[in-house]
Amino acid sequence: MIDVWDNIINTFKGYANWAWSEITFSTEFWYINYFLWLLVVSVVVFAFEVAFPWRKTQKVFRKDFWLDFSYMFLNFYVFAFFLSGFFTLIWELLSYFNIDSDSFVILDLKSLALWAGLLIFFVVNDFVQWFTHFLLHRFDFLWQFHKVHHSVKEMGFAAHLRYHWMENVFYKPLKTLVVLLFFGVEPQIAFIVHFISIAIGHLNHANLNIDYGPLKYVLNNPKMHIWHHAKDLPASHSNGMNFGISLSIWDYIFKTNYIPHDGRDIELGFENDEKFPQSLIGQSIYPLGKKD
Repeated sequence: MIDVWDNIINTFKGYANWAWSEITFSTEFWYINYFLWLLVVSVVVFAFEVAFPWRKTQKVFRKDFWLDFSYMFLNFYVFAFFLSGFFTLIWELLSYFNIDSDSFVILDLKSLALWAGLLIFFVVNDFVQWFTHFLLHRFDFLWQFHKVHHSVKEMGFAAHLRYHWMENVFYKPLKTLVVLLFFGVEPQIAFIVHFISIAIGHLNHANLNIDYGPLKYVLNNPKMHIWHHAKDLPASHSNGMNFGISLSIWDYIFKTNYIPHDGRDIELGFENDEKFPQSLIGQSIYPLGKKD
């Protein structure tokens, strides 16, 4: 047991050193730098928002812009720091019972062509996220945490990564245990797919008037996703709609799609959101001790 805790502590140290090397751009391979590419994707999408705004009366630095900007890096690094110990504990338990993680692999993507591995991982990974997102709306216990993301009142790219730290606890284990273990993914494939998803997610939340034409039935987009954030939900979708992360196809398959008209000016949020905490700290400790 002592070895287990030593390994967890070493994992924390290793993660902290890795994060610092990324932020200071001292990694050996600069082009595989999460911090760098998060900045690049964010700046590019923000530039599109400024140049081609859908809601022209919305300020460039909209309501809660800096709050969302803070969430981007907290969720990307700080909150993920604590999860690194959790994953180390999982690997240690597997080792304790002499279980090799490779024994879970039912399709080794490393044996396929790069494009095939990328495509399969992207699609399966996105379905896992779609299903998890559906659960966040379906069960009240999970919805209480997901309210943080839906507290956005004006949409912009940075709203993509405004979410409660507990969502990492729900998403990461599923993505890791269901996808990475079962499909044996190379790190570079995971990196590429991760930033394709980040780019699409930024665009989905951006103040942009795009839906990709015929591809809207496959790719999620701003004109579809804004309805996911609608404050007033139709009776036919009382638990929410348009749960797609990168792909919209899951919503069309499972009949959770809903785009009644141009949603540019609809009110965003949820019932009684005026009582919801407005600060980063208040939202981070929600729903602990909530009154409602």
